[in-house]
Amino acid sequence: MKASKSLIIAAVVAGSLFAGSALIQAQTATNTPPAGAPAAGPRGPGMRPGGPTLDVIATTLKLDDATKAKVKTILDARDQKLKDLRADTTLSQEDRRTKMQAIRTDVDTQMKAALTADQYAQWEKMNQPRQRRAPAAAPAAAPQQ
Repeated sequence: MKASKSLIIAAVVAGSLFAGSALIQAQTATNTPPAGAPAAGPRGPGMRPGGPTLDVIATTLKLDDATKAKVKTILDARDQKLKDLRADTTLSQEDRRTKMQAIRTDVDTQMKAALTADQYAQWEKMNQPRQRRAPAAAPAAAPQQ
């Protein structure tokens, strides 16, 4: 009986020490990516809130420096407008959706003016919603009775 009590006490003490050391390590550990690693948010690396990053766009569309500067200006303005829109808590969801669509339309018009026809076609493909990019699944056949 005395040996089992000692064994239980020793197990509780050992468990407490183990749990305590894990908590101390968790508090001192940082969750930062290694230096040079791309910041991967919920959308993954190379994506920004409104779509792909400037570098991804420039590489994909093979932009020259002048066009890249124009696109950067357009995307920076879009990002600021989207940030302001998200910060405006007075809008209803419908008003927010309408304004967001207006921002997208405005960006689309500006990109069409800044890019060549081929670049603009690629831009449109890059910015299609994910549902439209994937091939539509064939509807399941209705069971026959």
